[in-house]
Amino acid sequence: MSQIRDEVLAANAAYAQDFGKKADLPAPPGRRFAILTCMDARLDPAKYAGLAEGDAHVIRNAGGRASDDAIRSFVISYKLLGTREWFVIHHTQCGMATFTDEVMRGLLASSLQTATMGASGWQDSGEGPGSTEGSYIDWLTISDSTKSLVEDVTRVRNHPLVPGDIPIYGYIYNVKTGRLEEVPEATEAGKVP
Repeated sequence: MSQIRDEVLAANAAYAQDFGKKADLPAPPGRRFAILTCMDARLDPAKYAGLAEGDAHVIRNAGGRASDDAIRSFVISYKLLGTREWFVIHHTQCGMATFTDEVMRGLLASSLQTATMGASGWQDSGEGPGSTEGSYIDWLTISDSTKSLVEDVTRVRNHPLVPGDIPIYGYIYNVKTGRLEEVPEATEAGKVP
């Protein structure tokens, strides 16, 4: 067994020991909102948004992007579980801004091993085999965090399965200060018409 696995299972055992009334939490989020944010380990939505278990839905992916799957989750969140407000939260120093689709496709074509960041960008070990399947994926990279946030909020707002009465807010989480910084252009794009 790995040390990480052992640590996770030990932490879970301690958590489950005091689970108590959490077993009675309903599936719909108590505060009736959802957050789409990045999977970056530096972001803890429970802490930066003051969440307790059962408060909100948290949807995470690389970059906090409004992918088809993220929108699918938002739609389920409101249609079946009653959320009434949504946040799209990107962050400073996002790894999705460190490469392009072409770079990722090239890295994957060369090798499936973990790449490293060097002085001249991402480097691959070249220890194949690789795969060209990465050519068929839109990696949703970020060249400008404000622009991508506005695009994502706009995409969610304009999606035909999203009702117009749900406000969508756009923020950037600052990894150096812990603050959520509103992007007015994004919030404007997500306002209720």
